[in-house]
Amino acid sequence: MADVVLEARGVGYSYGARAVLSEVSFAVRRGEIFGLLGPNGAGKSTLFGILSGLLSPRTGALLAGGQPVDPRSRAYRARLGVVFQQPSLDLKLSGRENLQLGASLYGVPRGLARERIERALALTELGERARDKVEKYSGGMRRRLELARVLLHEPELLIMDEPTQGLDLASARRLWRHLGELRAERALTILLTTHDPIEAESADRLLILDQGRVVAEGSPAELTARADLGGDIITVEGDDPAALASALSAGLGVSAKVTEPETPNAAPVVTFTAPRGHELVPRVVELFPAGRLRAVQVRPPSLGDAFLRLTGRTLAGDSAGVAA
Repeated sequence: MADVVLEARGVGYSYGARAVLSEVSFAVRRGEIFGLLGPNGAGKSTLFGILSGLLSPRTGALLAGGQPVDPRSRAYRARLGVVFQQPSLDLKLSGRENLQLGASLYGVPRGLARERIERALALTELGERARDKVEKYSGGMRRRLELARVLLHEPELLIMDEPTQGLDLASARRLWRHLGELRAERALTILLTTHDPIEAESADRLLILDQGRVVAEGSPAELTARADLGGDIITVEGDDPAALASALSAGLGVSAKVTEPETPNAAPVVTFTAPRGHELVPRVVELFPAGRLRAVQVRPPSLGDAFLRLTGRTLAGDSAGVAA
């Protein structure tokens, strides 16, 4: 397994009598993007703490370069670049000053630091704002600056906790473009945690976690196929979702269920799956009088749908019916 950068074997962790991780095992290959996908409370934060050197596992072990390591050791941490979910920049310093401070803390020699800082500012497109205080930066600019700072010592593995949380879509796309450039330029290995199925699609492989245990592992396409969702996802919106679900099930011979939408505070919707879902839309509309339905949508299955099928829970952490 010479291409494995980081491996977890049977990692477990508990707070008192409460187990939050149990027998978690996986291997991260050199140059890949590996994602930990699960809702809040799945154990991702505790596992991130272990992988980033903040905690030691209660049971099991981590291996780096094929050798067992203490994740809290200086030698292990020196191989990492870690971007935490909460910002860690000094807002009163300029962008360049934050990078200079970071280089100093990482022990990068002054001459080499100047060269790497200039390259980092160019790569993250922050050169023109390098003298501005970070308090004037947007959320996306701050995230890119944090990324630039943790890469100054050229780590072997970049670990990121919910990397695009709080960013708008344009900022998130720009961040992922930069990550792709870094990966191509220096074969950087990236491990991230996320509860966002769209962000998880960027990973080469995913480990699905739920309630501290590994549910499945594979590429996004493999996990979606393994969930055997049975075709397209049809979503129907309208008043009295329970009555809509009953009418759709009886009229079309499908198993329609009331589910919570992914958008917070939105009304429940009715979902079901069917091959060639677009062919079923006219029949859905014909079942109901004009004005009864607000919307009918058809889309291919997502990782969020796969997670629901594999665990019986949504990525928001709630139990929900599975359209089948």
